[in-house]
Amino acid sequence: MLNIPVVTRNLLIINVLVFVATYVFGVIGLDLDNLFGLFYIGSSSFGVWQFLTSMFMHANIMHIATNMFMLWMFGSVIEYVWGSRKFLFYYIICGIGGGILQELAWYCMPFVMDTITVTRNGVSIDIPSVIYLQQTMAIGASGAVVGLLLAFGMLFPNERMFIIPIPVPIKVKWLVTGMIAIEIFSSFSPGSDIAHVVHVGGALTGFLLIMYWKRHPYSGYGNMGMHKGHQFFDRMKDSWEKHTGKVGTDGNNNSWGTSSQHNSTTQNSDWDYNAQKHREQEEIDRILDKIRKSGYDSLSKSEKQKLFDSSKN
Repeated sequence: MLNIPVVTRNLLIINVLVFVATYVFGVIGLDLDNLFGLFYIGSSSFGVWQFLTSMFMHANIMHIATNMFMLWMFGSVIEYVWGSRKFLFYYIICGIGGGILQELAWYCMPFVMDTITVTRNGVSIDIPSVIYLQQTMAIGASGAVVGLLLAFGMLFPNERMFIIPIPVPIKVKWLVTGMIAIEIFSSFSPGSDIAHVVHVGGALTGFLLIMYWKRHPYSGYGNMGMHKGHQFFDRMKDSWEKHTGKVGTDGNNNSWGTSSQHNSTTQNSDWDYNAQKHREQEEIDRILDKIRKSGYDSLSKSEKQKLFDSSKN
């Protein structure tokens, strides 16, 4: 647990504690699912806080074990790459996005079907959709976790993974594409115990967020974890030096128009700082490239530490 990034580690702990609390309070007759699970917006049990709290609730051991395994597997790498704040923001937004899409699906349900076929303990029952919507509930971190899977696929599309029972490794981009296609197809079975629409919503939200960050790299969390101002001017200075082959000067050979010895010294100090930050960024880029080519486990202990330190800046 000590090697797991701080946000991923805390999310794992919180989910497990909430799962244990659900069973403990259930013994005394208090159902936490009814308080914190996501209900249909037209239900008397609905609360706006449920968009957030529902992603920390789980139905059973298999449910939480699957989600926490995926959170650990993909979340650890993504948090190292993005940094803690950006990672947490992305995780929460994907979970909420999954809940919003589920609410939209529930809202449209009475317009397209009068009854819902629900299977419980091997028995199929037809329930009027308006009654079904008052009783149904969505819980789990799956929307946020599927968002992490999509992010991993977009960051490392050509990484290969073994997936049981497939006997050969497949590229992550095909794994993600296949899983999302299955979720979209499965979402047309509204009586299922699995909230497939939440999964689709988490993936869709993650995709839109990542595309926005790619188009607006200097807005909000798009460049979180880096010194945006320094990086912007570093790029300007680097472009100038590559173009001219020398440090920029004014007509009096003073660096960037500075005239006093004090200002010149300060400017040189700033350049030394920026050059150091540039070298550090090049090292981080090299480490990330190594992850893309050989996977996270190929990093040395010092490389993992550098990546972790960078994520905290």
